[in-house]
Amino acid sequence: MKRISDYNFWFLTGSQHLYGEDALKNVEKNSKIIVEKLNNSKQIPCRIIYKEILVDSPSIEKTIKAANSDENCAGIICWMHTFSPAKMWINGLRALSKPMLQINTQFNIKIPYKTMDMDFMNLNQSAHGDREFGFITSRMDIPRSVIAGHYENKLFQTRMAKWMRAATAAVAGRSLSIVRFGDNMRDVAVTDGDKIEAMVQLGWSVPYYGIGDLVEIVNKVTESEIDSLIEEYKKDYTIAKHENPDFAMNQIREQAKIEIAIEKLLIENNAEAFTTNFQDLHGLNQLPGLACQHLMAKGYGFAGEGDWKTAAMVRTLKMMGEGLDGGCSFMEDYTYNLEEGKLYNLGAHMLEVCPSIAGDKPSIEVHPLGIGDKSDPARIVFNGKAGEGFTCSIVDLGTRFRIVTNDVEIIDAPEKFEKLPVARALWNPLPDFLTSTEAWILSGAGHHNTLTTALDIEYIEFYSEIVRVEHLAIDKNTTISQFRKEDRWNRGYYAK
Repeated sequence: MKRISDYNFWFLTGSQHLYGEDALKNVEKNSKIIVEKLNNSKQIPCRIIYKEILVDSPSIEKTIKAANSDENCAGIICWMHTFSPAKMWINGLRALSKPMLQINTQFNIKIPYKTMDMDFMNLNQSAHGDREFGFITSRMDIPRSVIAGHYENKLFQTRMAKWMRAATAAVAGRSLSIVRFGDNMRDVAVTDGDKIEAMVQLGWSVPYYGIGDLVEIVNKVTESEIDSLIEEYKKDYTIAKHENPDFAMNQIREQAKIEIAIEKLLIENNAEAFTTNFQDLHGLNQLPGLACQHLMAKGYGFAGEGDWKTAAMVRTLKMMGEGLDGGCSFMEDYTYNLEEGKLYNLGAHMLEVCPSIAGDKPSIEVHPLGIGDKSDPARIVFNGKAGEGFTCSIVDLGTRFRIVTNDVEIIDAPEKFEKLPVARALWNPLPDFLTSTEAWILSGAGHHNTLTTALDIEYIEFYSEIVRVEHLAIDKNTTISQFRKEDRWNRGYYAK
């Protein structure tokens, strides 16, 4: 499975020969110091690699093409230390296929009022050079993000880290494979989509595997493999009491067998996400529940009922949030609390919610399931941890993909769920329940979503710009009137 640490970013500094060799030596020295300090920052998740100063069109084109061909390079970070005439960058930018970040910073923090002369002014021209570079990237309509501020500033580094995480997820997504066991749930519209367009635009491959392919591996799982995974379960979760302990443990072992088989198939096929479908379980004794939940906890993407788009987004957001506090899970808008002044959304699913968002130690429980017509499945049960997060849905509108996000405040349930045998999270959507719900439905976003408590919406803003997919955000400032306008503007902008 790909990790954030597998990737690096190239630091490209623009200048020119006009200012002489001494100036270029200072440009090189300062750029190396900036790279070193960024690499020493605890905020920055990937290694930044310094590249030689770029002063002419051939060297720029050669460097960018080399970045394109380096599979470990997740993007380039461009900074104009001095003025760098932008025509020199055209051929290189025309060839660029990796994400690009433009930083607008400078080596010094303060203006040295008493000592500055024209040599200093010529050397420290980021305010000048970055605007020239910004013009050519705008003129050429190059997807990029811009982050301004001093490179040692915490906010600057935090935002750069967000962009880097989004970029690595986007680049890793170009080879993301989502295994489908069966197809999507019959007659359901929003979980279906154009798999060819997903591969063209996002790189996502969605291969089909018959449930028999999985069952064949399930039948070869050994008892010792199951024993080992059961010990892992016991370490991570509480195993709830059951009126028939032997039966319950047998059901848990069956889930362990399914999990081992799914992971073997994923590894063998270089896949990092998968879907299941309760309508296609031939040869399995249970609907995968605990198996899917524990695989998500390991970092795999998942969604139920064949929803490959949501499975891909779960994996994408999990990769972005690797190593951060909080979690990420497949989720579904299930039911509402509509008391006046207490308008909440309860998210859950039949079985498959990731324990990375749990607020307490989850328990493994065995209960009947009134769907799928199979034996009682084991599943992990818990309440979601209170805190800030957002929900995210990717939908296929026929001519384009759209990502919709909604900021939420996950809250502690005011009463206990005494008879609900599934994991769940209760949240207050921003800016308020009514506006959020109406905007979500107007956007066409689905009932399945990805819930994350590790990230904020700026990650998706960076990501959507990199992959050139529309993003509609529902946040504390959203109004229905403005949201409708943005929806209509986007239809015109993103129309093919």
